[in-house]
Amino acid sequence: MLRYNSRMKKLDNNTLPDDVEALKAMVLELQNQQLEQQADAARLQQESERWKRDFYQLLEKWQLELKKRFAASAEGLPGQGDLFNEIEDILQPEADEVAAEQHIAYTRKVGRRARLDASLPRTEIVHDISEEEKTCECCGTDMHRMGEDVSEKLDFIPAKVQVIRHVRPKYSCRTCEQHGTETKIKQAPMPPSMLPKSIATPSLLAQIITAKFQHGLPLYRQETMFKQFGADISRQTMSRWLVAVSQKLEPLYQRMHDLLVQQPVLWADETTIKVIQSEKSKSYMWVYGCGGDKPPPDSTSPSPNIVLYDYQDGRAGSHPKDFLQGYRGPLQVDGYQGYEQTEAKLAGCWAHARRKFVDAKTVQGKKKTGRADVAIKFIQKLYRVERLMKDKSADERLHARQTESTTVMNDFKKWLDTQLTQVPPTSVLGKAVQYTLNQWSKLQVYLTDGRINIDNNRAERAIKPFVIGRKAWLFANTHGGADASAVLYSLVETAKANDLQPIDYLMSLFEQWPLIKDGDDIDHLLPWNIELTR
Repeated sequence: MLRYNSRMKKLDNNTLPDDVEALKAMVLELQNQQLEQQADAARLQQESERWKRDFYQLLEKWQLELKKRFAASAEGLPGQGDLFNEIEDILQPEADEVAAEQHIAYTRKVGRRARLDASLPRTEIVHDISEEEKTCECCGTDMHRMGEDVSEKLDFIPAKVQVIRHVRPKYSCRTCEQHGTETKIKQAPMPPSMLPKSIATPSLLAQIITAKFQHGLPLYRQETMFKQFGADISRQTMSRWLVAVSQKLEPLYQRMHDLLVQQPVLWADETTIKVIQSEKSKSYMWVYGCGGDKPPPDSTSPSPNIVLYDYQDGRAGSHPKDFLQGYRGPLQVDGYQGYEQTEAKLAGCWAHARRKFVDAKTVQGKKKTGRADVAIKFIQKLYRVERLMKDKSADERLHARQTESTTVMNDFKKWLDTQLTQVPPTSVLGKAVQYTLNQWSKLQVYLTDGRINIDNNRAERAIKPFVIGRKAWLFANTHGGADASAVLYSLVETAKANDLQPIDYLMSLFEQWPLIKDGDDIDHLLPWNIELTR
């Protein structure tokens, strides 16, 4: 068979075969070669598109990493690295301070002074002239007091530790000692204590707990601090105290859990925790709660604000299922599918959806507008409704959502459906579109109940104290330590959510808890019910 070679000379009448069959074979060979060339061209085109797509995906990932590494955090919470430039940050003038300086630039600069709370104790020091100076030098007449100038400065009294000696006299009968067969000794009992066999007082325990779980001060730093005060308390001793206290307060934790699952609306979130003595590389601290950051000021009988942490060695959906067993109301969460195992009605988080489009806007380039901006504007309209109805009742918020927000979401849904066929699914924008559409049914839930928030930011604010503290103490040593942390974090954060100073609540709790007997009611010791003793 005669085969055509592309390197052959151009065909002409002299090179074409006279045989019909040979000519047919040549034509077929040329046709097959043309088809192969077209297939090769198509493959090259597909390969080129794939390489182009991979390039832009890598570029998007690189731009997002640059944003995460060098841009200012959107969360606005300081990390451990911020401790080193705190002074420099403070030295930067605030916006209103700069405006004030610019306004009076040709007179004098005025800086803002710290306001001293009127409730702070005050010690008055009078700086008076001598009695001789109170006589007028001109006429010798006694001068009268015409007024005074007062300036206030803030003083700091360093903390101190002291030893409280409990002295219990013993009494016996001398007659019985000399003539009786038995001598009775009478002595006052020791006052009940949170940890009877330890040196820890309620104030010391409250200080250690709030320092670690509210202010993120690790135990080894507290050990150094106490040494400065003259008290040698090892971190191991403090750790044993914390575990023991958490175990004793387990009934109070369980009572708050029972009340939590009875509330009409809940929220949840989770984050990682490193436990040294664990078979798994990652464990998780879950947080569940209800209510806001503080109780509403105008409500006579507000629902309690509860924040509960729950340590688990994994992220399986069985953990929230077990913790929320029996709860069937709305549960505000992010997009994690593990919450699907609960019996709750899941409500989505618009803040998470917005972040996806903000990432897409980041990779589209500075000072450029695109489809990501359109999505962000839709979401901004939803948040504008929430801002206007912030201080309104749940019924009023529900009415505004059904009349205004529903229209915005319908238009947004149409736009998303259109983008689904126009945007590459593997791009940052494509993933944002797919995420929002996948979560759409959950994102609509807040439209049905005015008590549900538009996002899950309350849960993220509740988990942040743990995240910030983790940057300082880095890990937990044992499962027992992680469980103790969950209980103590719950008490601290619930106290804060009910507008209490955690140290005041804990001191009162530790003074009253030893008086509780088995079977006694403990509801009066809950953060929203307790009467502070200090």
